[in-house]
Amino acid sequence: MKQEIIKKSIPKLLAPSEYYLNSIATNEVYSNATHIIGFGFDGTACFRKGTKEGPDALRFISDGIEDYSPYLKVGTDEINHFYDLGNLNVGNSDDADLNWKMATDEYFEIFSDIDLKKNNVKTLTLGGEHSISFAPLKTYLDQYEDLVVIHLDAHADLRDGYLGHHYSHASIIRRALDHFKDGHELIQYGIRSGTKEEFKWMHDNGTIKLSRNEFLESVKDIDKNRPVYLTFDLDYFDPSFFPGTGTPEPGGEDFHSFISFVKILMEKNFVGCDVVELSPVIDPTGNSDVFAAKIVRELLIALN
Repeated sequence: MKQEIIKKSIPKLLAPSEYYLNSIATNEVYSNATHIIGFGFDGTACFRKGTKEGPDALRFISDGIEDYSPYLKVGTDEINHFYDLGNLNVGNSDDADLNWKMATDEYFEIFSDIDLKKNNVKTLTLGGEHSISFAPLKTYLDQYEDLVVIHLDAHADLRDGYLGHHYSHASIIRRALDHFKDGHELIQYGIRSGTKEEFKWMHDNGTIKLSRNEFLESVKDIDKNRPVYLTFDLDYFDPSFFPGTGTPEPGGEDFHSFISFVKILMEKNFVGCDVVELSPVIDPTGNSDVFAAKIVRELLIALN
């Protein structure tokens, strides 16, 4: 597909020292393209911090991984150009909510006035803790009236705020639900931690899938033309495979369960995603960075 500039000279973002795989660094938004953007923030993290370093760690480690996926049998060098916009400007004040709002508003300034569907503009947002997902989630929910949001996570994230933060990483799905309309749908899988009230809400509303097979079948059942957005908290994986995250929970999934999912996702109208909660400092081996970078590689291919 032909790619054209549809927005020039977006706000000057923070340029990382490395860019993701063979992406093209730019400060413009293109039609028929995927745009990587980093949101390095961990101000509401309630246990262990460090996710603010996630976006640049993912970019740095991607230089050492192959661009070819033996699982999807495609390489990122075979897909249409994809672009790395750099990192949103997170404030450095003592007010975490104000810092978060600064970067969130910058995301809206870039994407909210672009017709994502008409121009086939896709985004892949690198976190950062899960609260950063509000910016892309609201943008997509506002523009796609029949959007399916797939939420992979260890935690329900349905609290109505946490530790004084309305937009907490523990309340991201509740904040997204504030913007759900009748045509929107939520599918949740991997959830194994939350309050009794959160689990009751998920069961009552039929959002939680209790087995891998039930989850994969629910994704298969999505109409191929219906837009799908993925919000992916990396603590979905069992900490024995992926220790580099702030709130690990035993009993999680493995890499091959993700590959089973992404193969189905490739056949759907996959329009955008975010990948959050990599905390490089927690896993000094760097193995979690590599794991996460390969997750992002597969998702880039699926988006394209």
